[in-house]
Amino acid sequence: MSGHSKWSQIKRQKGVVDARRGQLFTKITREIMVAVREGGPNPESNFQLRLAVQEARNGNMPSENIERAIKRASGGAEVSDLTPVILEGYGPNGVAVLVQALSNNRNRTIQEVRHFFTHHGGNLGESGCVSWLFEHKGIITVETDASAAEGIVLQAIDAGAEDVKTGEGYLEIYTQAQDMDNVKGAIEKECSIVSAELSLVPKTTVLLGEREAVQTLSFLDRLEELDDVQRVFSNIDFSDSTLEKLRS
Repeated sequence: MSGHSKWSQIKRQKGVVDARRGQLFTKITREIMVAVREGGPNPESNFQLRLAVQEARNGNMPSENIERAIKRASGGAEVSDLTPVILEGYGPNGVAVLVQALSNNRNRTIQEVRHFFTHHGGNLGESGCVSWLFEHKGIITVETDASAAEGIVLQAIDAGAEDVKTGEGYLEIYTQAQDMDNVKGAIEKECSIVSAELSLVPKTTVLLGEREAVQTLSFLDRLEELDDVQRVFSNIDFSDSTLEKLRS
């Protein structure tokens, strides 16, 4: 499991997501609206919308907020100016970083992200400079105890999962993007699904010591807080001993 995935687990445990719920809801609303624009308002026939709605539910976004976002997007006017922006570069300590943003002003977003990278000792690069280091995967995170884990793993593999990584009280199930829905459907009655998302998984990682990991994770965390930034991916990794200190 990459370090950034570990950091996502830490944030869930510490309630960091709750502390930023208003900002989180704004970002998810944008994703819902763009998904409606691209594929229509029916989650059953619109895979991207189905994922965005699931993310909203994972973040405890009220159902009325979700429905309101879908209705607003169906009108078309508000969402027409939002454009996906992909930015790539290297952060502190040489980790590869890929940024997914939604913006109504591409140049403003690029300038803001470039300034952030430069100010924190990183470097925003050209398109393609780090994207080759990542693969599109489905990632399903489930809560489970040791007694049930083996059965869930077998079910997931039978349904098409590529890999399963175990942690204390949870499993991370990796799939091809197109297989994620099938795997999720096969296991969801047997366990509590924390999240199911399409992600970018690094092919190789950069292992950092404690001080460098804390510095880099702070950079990634603050980068995610920028208004136009939707998601940030990196190939950071760090030791279990560093992970325990970060949890404390």
